[in-house]
Amino acid sequence: MSLTDRISKHFHDSAQLKLSLSSSLAQPIADAAQAMFDCLTNDGKILVCGNGGSAADAQHFSAELINRFEIERPSLAAIALTTDSSVLTSIANDYDFSQIFSKQVRGLGMPGDLLLAISTSGNSANVVEAIHAAHDRDMRVIALTGRDGGGMGLVVKPEDVHICVNANSTARIQEIHLLALHCLCDVIDHLLMGDE
Repeated sequence: MSLTDRISKHFHDSAQLKLSLSSSLAQPIADAAQAMFDCLTNDGKILVCGNGGSAADAQHFSAELINRFEIERPSLAAIALTTDSSVLTSIANDYDFSQIFSKQVRGLGMPGDLLLAISTSGNSANVVEAIHAAHDRDMRVIALTGRDGGGMGLVVKPEDVHICVNANSTARIQEIHLLALHCLCDVIDHLLMGDE
């Protein structure tokens, strides 16, 4: 296979998976956007966490809410729990890496806030712990996972929203996670501002 054929296959595989999942993911993404809108318009905030590429997604999503997505609108309250190196390293050093997000959720989260928890496998122990902490703080959870949902799929509650990308390739799951995050931004903006 030539290099260009190999690259074209990535484009094709990504597009095909997105199209095949559009129907099954549209409703949970809509439900998640509505939950986020309800949280934000009731003086709540969204806390976001994930590891590696999912940490980058957490920061990307928070930036889109605090700054803007595609239209001008007021800033929205979002905090990526992946950015403060002093907090992350002190918790990992003094306690355990599995608590780097849960301790922040317990310190920053309030009833009525929302946790967006991202993991391509659904098995990140520190993200699972963050979900437990969010439930302890009477926060709803939006779980953005892949494969079969992993451990995160087992701990979400009926009032939470689970957006699970049923695929095995980490790269493809991450690509759909990014699309889902952009859909969330768009729907939140639509609910806030209408069709401007």
